[in-house]
Amino acid sequence: MFLTRLGYGIIYFFDLIYEIIKSTIAVAWGGVIKGDIDPVVIDIETVLERPVSQTILANSISLTPGTLSVDLDSENRIIKVATISPREKEDIIPFEPYIKKMME
Repeated sequence: MFLTRLGYGIIYFFDLIYEIIKSTIAVAWGGVIKGDIDPVVIDIETVLERPVSQTILANSISLTPGTLSVDLDSENRIIKVATISPREKEDIIPFEPYIKKMME
């Protein structure tokens, strides 16, 4: 059990680094060079139930360039996210399954 959670923690870490690099390139190209900025604030419903898991997800979103977690409603499992351009939920929180398997 512990080794399984540790394995998902390692996968989460490398996926987070990958998403940070990918978002940095996307923000630099789309936001700075092309000027495609259309800021939007969206509500994202999460499947994570524990507040600590939701906090890790919200912090991971804020670490990724181009997104910022504005509010976390733990009871309703909703994270309010500001993005510099409209994106799908899967593009904003691709590491949610790893956090679920690691923490819950």
